[in-house]
Amino acid sequence: MQLPPFITRSADQLNRLGDQGLPLLARFVFAAVLLMYFWNSGLTKLGDGILGFLSPSSGAYVQIFPRAMEAAGYDTSQLSLFHWAVVTAGTLAEFILPLLIVIGLLTRLAALGMIGFVVVQSLTDLFGHGGIAHEGTLGAWFDRMPDGLILDQRAFWVLCLATLVFKGAGALSADRLLFKNAP
Repeated sequence: MQLPPFITRSADQLNRLGDQGLPLLARFVFAAVLLMYFWNSGLTKLGDGILGFLSPSSGAYVQIFPRAMEAAGYDTSQLSLFHWAVVTAGTLAEFILPLLIVIGLLTRLAALGMIGFVVVQSLTDLFGHGGIAHEGTLGAWFDRMPDGLILDQRAFWVLCLATLVFKGAGALSADRLLFKNAP
């Protein structure tokens, strides 16, 4: 049995509109909800001076490597080059990846990077800061309580970012302006 032609035409139009509008909406929601969250978090990690991103604050190390900092007596000079590289890359990622998403440049790659960032951030929050997080912070899916800061909120963050990974930046994006074959 076939659907009536007007339903098929309407569905096709909605699909075309969704292919362009949904990614644009996802980028807007990301900018409205998460851009300043990540930039403010990145600001807490900067060291002093214009090249502060190359000498992250001790707070940056505490946020990213809480147990290693505790073991080092909160002396960053006791940590390795690896720790510095991860903290520096993470700090830069908190500024660059959200900006790329908002302007729609290399959007799929930036959104994929942000998904990885959110996963690492969540694992650090759960396991790095003194063991499993408090149950109220962790939350639980299918529990009728939509306010768990980690499982509930970050699932929505990843859904928004996954939309960009699968659909691209949409209309009105730097990707569309720079790359002729951008979807």
